[in-house]
Amino acid sequence: MDLFQNLAAAAPQLFTVSTMLLMMVGTLAGLLAGAIPGFTIAMAVVLVLPFTFTMSAVQGLATMIAVYVGGLSGGLMSGILTGIPGTPSSVATTFDGYPLARSGKPGLALGIGVWSSFFGGVIASIVLMVVAPQLALIGLEFQPVDYFALIIFALTVTASLAGDQMLKGLMAALFGLLVATVGSDVVFGQPRFTFGIDSATQGFAFLPVLVGLFAFSRLLNDVRDPEAAHKALGGHDAHAVNIDYIHSAKEVLKRWGNVIRSSIIGVFVGVLPAAGSTISNILAYDQAKKTSREHEEFGKGAVDGIIAPESANNATAGGALIVMMALGLPGDIMTAIMLGALLIHDVIPSPSFISDEPVIAYSIFLAFFVANFMMLALQSVTLRGFVLVTKVKMYMLTAVILFYCALGIFALNNVGYDMWTLFIFGVVGFVLRAFGFPIVPMVLGVVLGQIAEARLSQVFARSDDITIFLSRPWSLFFLLLAAFSIFFPSYQKHRGKAAWTKYYPPALLFVMALPVFMMPGFIRPSIAVAMAVGGIALAVMRLREPARPKEEVQQ
Repeated sequence: MDLFQNLAAAAPQLFTVSTMLLMMVGTLAGLLAGAIPGFTIAMAVVLVLPFTFTMSAVQGLATMIAVYVGGLSGGLMSGILTGIPGTPSSVATTFDGYPLARSGKPGLALGIGVWSSFFGGVIASIVLMVVAPQLALIGLEFQPVDYFALIIFALTVTASLAGDQMLKGLMAALFGLLVATVGSDVVFGQPRFTFGIDSATQGFAFLPVLVGLFAFSRLLNDVRDPEAAHKALGGHDAHAVNIDYIHSAKEVLKRWGNVIRSSIIGVFVGVLPAAGSTISNILAYDQAKKTSREHEEFGKGAVDGIIAPESANNATAGGALIVMMALGLPGDIMTAIMLGALLIHDVIPSPSFISDEPVIAYSIFLAFFVANFMMLALQSVTLRGFVLVTKVKMYMLTAVILFYCALGIFALNNVGYDMWTLFIFGVVGFVLRAFGFPIVPMVLGVVLGQIAEARLSQVFARSDDITIFLSRPWSLFFLLLAAFSIFFPSYQKHRGKAAWTKYYPPALLFVMALPVFMMPGFIRPSIAVAMAVGGIALAVMRLREPARPKEEVQQ
């Protein structure tokens, strides 16, 4: 089989002493970074990126994947021991992890979180190996118009995740697209928005913008209050404990249905552009609570309340990697950084990436699989380091992190212009955060802006007929999804309260059946017919439902 042949070809490239040592160091760094409140996984991956420039593509990507996996798992340590999630992807873990630890079982709570993260990552890695090559075959059907529609969908999904601040999310995404237009035109090479500054003709490099928006702006926000800057980073509640691996493994395996369901939720959310583990861990927790026979125990130290979010957030990484590998687009911020790393190593991400670069592609599959085992083995070591780091004052750690950020950015091209880019976008990010604008839509706007412009130029180079956006099935598919994603926050907010929300799911099924029916072959049109029938049937059922009393709706 091609799968096993490709894995066998990739194994000698990955399983070298140097690569395994680098992955272990990366996993340790990710675990520690994820455990520190306020120190995001994206910041950790950015700090590691400059060190990968001198490595091979396989070594560099394997190291960053190890940091990624470690960071997703590290957040549970601070969340369970102090009640403060180390990363947003561990928010739901604190709901039951912290109460269970406070009840005198911190080792059990940590063990359940560690094993859940491990099983979620392993399940996602298997799905990644199976699904990504098949999805890449579908990606080969894509033309420039389809890519442009997919990018529009990615940006609307990102903006819609801002919830009540959707307008600000859209504005941030558009601002990111504007930033991507600074420099030379991708078609004619003419300078734009340079204001007479020669250095600006090269545009803004992605990595300095990313580090400025994410790392520098967050550091500025953390130390703007002198009193808070002199406090210890994570408080003094954390104390050294031993992880109960054996008992916790038995508890997790007894609830294997929750593990599989939560992992599938994580993979699905990861495939959605920019949704990320912050969404998946809360969604999985919600589903676990709804389906549990002991839902009243949630919030008091329920084991299922730890398993669900931790299985989901690690599985989300596999879903994000599927999108990156199969379509050449970032599934989240971490995979956006990895795309930048591929470009640095002269590897162009695209739907043909897996077939063109099978050694690198399947090395990534294996690295993600192996990193989960390393995470399982190194959690106890990192736990002791986490307790020490939480005693460091915030301003000291901020200075060290900022120094390494600046050093890494300068090492990228050895030009002062990148340092100014870092500073400018650090201030921009600080101001945006202060006014409540989400940062993720802007970052993805910067990442996807040049790709979108290039694809749109290719579309109009062939024809100026805009109806092609509606006549191509994949283009129509993503544009319709984008339209529904814009109204999704309103649907969530008013579900069960407004009458129109009853017809949102059936309308989605029925409308999406049209582009699927337009696709070639027999299977997809058959699925479209089933979708249309299901949408109509669901609408009829909702129409026949008795109206709810006004008093109940208002509640």
